[in-house]
Amino acid sequence: MVRVRNSSSAAANCTLSSNVMNHFDVAAGILCDSQGRILIAERLDGGPFHGLWEFPGGKIISGETAQKALSRELAEELGIEVTTSSSFMNLRHEYEDRIVTIEFFIVSEWNSDPIGREGQELRWVPTELLDANELLPADAPVVKALRRH
Repeated sequence: MVRVRNSSSAAANCTLSSNVMNHFDVAAGILCDSQGRILIAERLDGGPFHGLWEFPGGKIISGETAQKALSRELAEELGIEVTTSSSFMNLRHEYEDRIVTIEFFIVSEWNSDPIGREGQELRWVPTELLDANELLPADAPVVKALRRH
């Protein structure tokens, strides 16, 4: 925010205040198995929102496509190679300290069994039992959309 105070002199006193929040572009995967269950991952201790669950994924690096970021992040976090995915929805969510823009992908085929390579717990949940209150706030609209899907 910029505030300018006019004074009687020719020069104005300016006060600069930094209310700019960090903005992150994120790719997240909604892994669906042959039984119609969705994979969610627990947030690690020590990080923001630890104890809540999320759809796995992460930040998109400058110059990287969302699809490429999804493949990289799921390889790093889950040890899988994504072979078939499609864009599902995009959303923007404002937290107190950051803004995230997330592109969610339905991941229907992959190589290897997902494991928590960073020590995170994983859980397969039937779509109808996904609880938005257990997930990151930004993921709540996805639960509703998945139930309509």
